Amino acid sequence: MSPQPTAVAAVAPVGLGARVWRSIFRSPPLPANELERSQAVAANFFFHIHSAKVHERTLKPGTTLGLGLFSLYTFVILCFTGVLLMFYYVPSPEQAYQRMLDLRSVVVFGTFLRNLHRWGAHAMVGLVILHMMRVFLTGAHKAPREFNWVVGVILLLLTLFLSFTGYLLPWDQLAYWAIMVGSSIASYAPMVGEQMKFFLLGDDSVGREALLRFYVLHVVVLPAVLSALIGVHFWRIRKDGGLARPTDP
Repeated sequence: MSPQPTAVAAVAPVGLGARVWRSIFRSPPLPANELERSQAVAANFFFHIHSAKVHERTLKPGTTLGLGLFSLYTFVILCFTGVLLMFYYVPSPEQAYQRMLDLRSVVVFGTFLRNLHRWGAHAMVGLVILHMMRVFLTGAHKAPREFNWVVGVILLLLTLFLSFTGYLLPWDQLAYWAIMVGSSIASYAPMVGEQMKFFLLGDDSVGREALLRFYVLHVVVLPAVLSALIGVHFWRIRKDGGLARPTDP
């Protein structure tokens, strides 16, 4: 007597797109229980910056007003537009101002790109200040988030310094005299004033050395330090239990 054939379920072939998706997001797209949800967050790089469990109140827009994320998005826009501007800008007293004029009249979308970068810088300063005010007024700087509050204060100071260093790059009369005033104010700092002024200008007055130093600080040093501290800031939010929220009634 010949054996009965065994029924075999048909398996649909997996497409290339699905395989790529599964190689990145290894957990099921819709976890069925709390354990699978926690595993999906812990096993995925993109989800890992968030807590495994999020309080319902923190998902409401009025809790944080999105000011922290808006600040981050503005920084990303500034990095993108800044890189594009670097393709044309030359940090030398002979060419800097003319290059800025060419951006306004010769380069395609140059005016739009420069204005987006400039107004984005103003917006980032305002958003970071509003974010700090929101954190302070809602008590989100208290235990156990004191360290992250200090990181936020440093980020605010770096944001202001980033805006200050970019002010000289157009190399016009407004930028020249603004940096002269700013560096003179820095020289009045106790004990380290003159050293701070020389660090910024590289000379006794605003010239070639000052323009080069401000350019390097603006496009390399400060964005790198700011990016690293932003990573620490988000990591501490996760380690401190997610976004701060008012006490449940």
